[in-house]
Amino acid sequence: MKPIVAVIAPGMMGSVVANRLTDNGVEVRSLLSGRSASTLARAKAAGMVDATEDGIAACDFILSIVPPGEALGLAERLAPALRAAAKKPVYVDCNAVAPSTVLRIARVVQETGATFVDGGIIGPPPAPDSKNTRIYLSGDAASRVTVLREYGLNMPVQEGPIGAASAMKLSYAGFTKGFTALGAAMMLAATRAGTADALIAEMTVSQPLLLGWLTRQMPKMPDKAYRWVAEMEEIATFVGEDPAGAQFYLGAAKLYERIAADLNGSQVETNALNAFCAKKG
Repeated sequence: MKPIVAVIAPGMMGSVVANRLTDNGVEVRSLLSGRSASTLARAKAAGMVDATEDGIAACDFILSIVPPGEALGLAERLAPALRAAAKKPVYVDCNAVAPSTVLRIARVVQETGATFVDGGIIGPPPAPDSKNTRIYLSGDAASRVTVLREYGLNMPVQEGPIGAASAMKLSYAGFTKGFTALGAAMMLAATRAGTADALIAEMTVSQPLLLGWLTRQMPKMPDKAYRWVAEMEEIATFVGEDPAGAQFYLGAAKLYERIAADLNGSQVETNALNAFCAKKG
């Protein structure tokens, strides 16, 4: 019998994860009441069906895929329904949160009698027949979730306890999104100084791979910047024993917060980043 899976929420990642499951015949439920028209359209296109908290708790698996700042709140919201459920689901937190945060989420879930598995997503929303998106799993019950490999998801098990998959995710995101923040700061600084053309010319000769990566990634960043603020804050918590490292990622969080505000406002910095990348083009 195919499992019933809850995917919360139907954002850009969650809706595509849900679509992989529904394409393989799995019923996917979500919490859709009060969501925006665009979110409801994504959910419908992915084959997701609306459910109450009780309906979510009745699933075999719950995949939490929400902005990092909402991960703990979702577990707390579902806790009463999980506690009342006769058959307990496996709750997989797939969010970009620090190991210390995921342990707090685990306690909320485990106190209801449900099983908790730590997860971390690396890669873009999963395309059909692609292995480029991996949902790493860790914890004693991680192997129970790997049944979803049969329904379109790439789910390697990360050795270690709850927190290991989150540590893997944040380590990776610290490189990729940390480099993107650093690149954005320098692109904007060079533009303000009038040296963007000279910088591009030099990097074309001495750092072509780094320049190519940054100019491919940067145009995609402003639309995602608002979601990366809390993620940078979680990475700062993750590297907290290194005060300088933590300050770097807190600075990255402020930069992404500013870019998100700029995108919804004057777009001065967004346009400057796009212009820098177009020069490389």
